[in-house]
Formats: sequence, C-alpha cells, structure tokens
Amino acid sequence: MEKANQTSPLVRFILLGLSAHPRLEKTFFVLILLMYLVTLLGNEVLILVTILDSRLHKPMYFFLRNLSFLDICYTTSSVSLVLDGFLAPQETISFSTCAVQMFLSFAMAGTECVLLSMMAFDRYVAICNPLRYPGVMSKAAYVPMAASSWAIGGVASLVHTSLAIQLALCGDNIINHFTCEILAVLKLACADISINVIGMGVTNVIFLGRPSSVHLCLLCLHHCYHPEDPLG
Repeated sequence: MEKANQTSPLVRFILLGLSAHPRLEKTFFVLILLMYLVTLLGNEVLILVTILDSRLHKPMYFFLRNLSFLDICYTTSSVSLVLDGFLAPQETISFSTCAVQMFLSFAMAGTECVLLSMMAFDRYVAICNPLRYPGVMSKAAYVPMAASSWAIGGVASLVHTSLAIQLALCGDNIINHFTCEILAVLKLACADISINVIGMGVTNVIFLGRPSSVHLCLLCLHHCYHPEDPLG
C-alpha cells in the first residue's frame, strides 16, 4: 500500500474494485460488458427512432432523446473505467483523470434529475392544459429547457469537483471504489470537508426532491381529474 506524507500531494490513485475477489473479476467483466452493450443498443435505437419518425418530433420524445443520450454518456464514463479495472492487475488512475471522472459522474447525475423534472412539467402541461400545450411547450421553450438541464448539472458538478480537488489529499492513495467518486476521494483529505459534504447534501436534496415533488403533484392532479382511477 502506497503512502503519501503530509507534504507530498497525491498524483495517482489505486482503485480497489474487486481486487479482494480476483475469481469474480472475469465473471463481472462479462456481465457488466453485456449490460453495457444492451444499454448502449437500446438507447441508440430509441434516439434513432425518435429522429427518423416525424410523428415523434414532439417535446416528450425530444426529452427522451436527451435522456437516452445522457444515459449513454453516464454509463460510458463509468463502465469504461470499471471494465479496464477488471483487466488490469492493479488499476491506477492519475489525479487529472480522477477529477474528470468525478466531474462527469456528478454532472450526468445532476442533469438527469433536472431533466426528469422538465419531463414532469411537460406532462403536467399536457394533462392540465391540453389546449395550451402546443403554445406553452413550443420548440422555443423545450429546447432551452433541455439545454438548461445540462447547464445546471454541469455547473453544479464543476463547483463540487473544484472544491474537492482543492483539498489537500495526503492520506492513503487507495480508493475503495470502482471509479473516482467524490465522497470516496474526500475520505483521503487532510482538511475539513464539512463544507463539501454540506454542499453536496443540499445539492442532492434539490436535485432529488425536485422531480419527486413534481411527480407527486402530477399524481394528485391525476386523482382530481380521474377520481375513479385506482392508480390515482
């Protein structure tokens, strides 16, 4: 196990992954690769179909294309590193690559949450104001909505990643994870990480609570409009 003293900054990390269970690595490599290929194929087909079929050129399917593309980016940014770790006897990753991994994973997760809330709003307008739907959810509205989802996720990730990489990391350079996840990296910090943890907690509550609250409102509205429906 490599050690880093109080004056030498960490420049590389060791990702443990399943190193304690070497017999399972090949099995998990095949399983994860198959799941990744299925995910990739399914999302690519969905994107292709919604682009080629003119009847699907609607806001809902535009958001679905964004969600599928986001899923491809999210899984690729994580799975590629995981698969590489299964093949290498000891997976090491540079500090800069780790920072990029942290940024991408948090940005994709944040973007997905915001995008889901945008999709929930789209369904809200379609259910409660069907006559006004074409005007409210015009192309001039839903394209900026999707773009803002990517921007919000990217900015939030940039803030938290910047705070994380500025910390003095002088503990063991071993990350007990498959990828460079922010909280796993924060455990290596010598400085106080309370601001990082509180900031991430607040961000997660906003990102996770927003789509959930919108969905709950939609269920209430569905019950009001269709009281006889047991699903309401």
